Amino acid sequence: MPPSSSSAVATTAHSFNKILNQYRSSAKQRSAQDIEESVKKLRRLILVDTIPSEVDPTLRPRIWKILLRVENVSPETYLEYVSRGPCEVREKIRNDTFRTLATDRGFKERVREDMLVRLLDAFVWRNHDRQEDQQLGFTYVQGMNVLAAPFLYTMPSELEAFFCFAKFIEDSCPLYVQPTLEGVHRGLKLLDRCLKIVDPELYNYLRSKNLSAELYAFPSVMTLCACTPPLDQVLLLWDFLLAFGVHLNVLCVIAQLLLIRDQVMSSPSPMRILRTFPPLNAGDVIGIAVTLVRDLPTELYDELARHPYAVAE
Repeated sequence: MPPSSSSAVATTAHSFNKILNQYRSSAKQRSAQDIEESVKKLRRLILVDTIPSEVDPTLRPRIWKILLRVENVSPETYLEYVSRGPCEVREKIRNDTFRTLATDRGFKERVREDMLVRLLDAFVWRNHDRQEDQQLGFTYVQGMNVLAAPFLYTMPSELEAFFCFAKFIEDSCPLYVQPTLEGVHRGLKLLDRCLKIVDPELYNYLRSKNLSAELYAFPSVMTLCACTPPLDQVLLLWDFLLAFGVHLNVLCVIAQLLLIRDQVMSSPSPMRILRTFPPLNAGDVIGIAVTLVRDLPTELYDELARHPYAVAE
């Protein structure tokens, strides 16, 4: 890495650490306004600079915990869930976990299948105990293994991964993991509606081929793009989604479409291209997604923002 580049990364790492230190000191003083101000600074910095985890590997886990508002992790609680053994849907979990990010060698080296199974078992047990206290119930559903993967890869311990994953699922995208995958299907319908506004020509061409988002974007919406390698780019995209809202993943999928627009428009069978998106480039995708926000009517954007968690009345 050239000195100037190395210096810039070190400066960015220092900026992130400065905000994290401010957050920690304000958290001790219990000033809600100071805490929120630190979170806003974190969000702005994430949008301007990527988290330099290659310089300081502790940055991303610390930032994710702040963005998710995960403050207390209880080893006793997690161990109690684990001690119960297999949950009632263990077989369903095992049918998925062995193929989680199967082509990513770095993931396979860091995250063993038994860690993923144990975390998902514990999540089911956690919500088995909390059913009466929650409007929405949770169990294991398709895609949850892929949503858990970035947490196990990023966090320094399985314990922290569990509490971050649980908070993420229960607060950020609870409708995505209902048995009907209600939030995912809402997201796919919103993707079509947003695409029709931001690129009517592309939308009409796909519709002329009987292609809706349900057919080509289901995995990307369901897993918040974690199914599209490489993993290091997925993590950069998730920095953005955790900072500004998982609803923006719908626009990130549209951004990936726009990056291959010419190929799609010139293909007589675009589904062949759309079956597998090109390797993820988080910087390009985020840049396009942010500009797309401005093109959406306020009412549609509000609906987009609420779709991962707002129960229909």
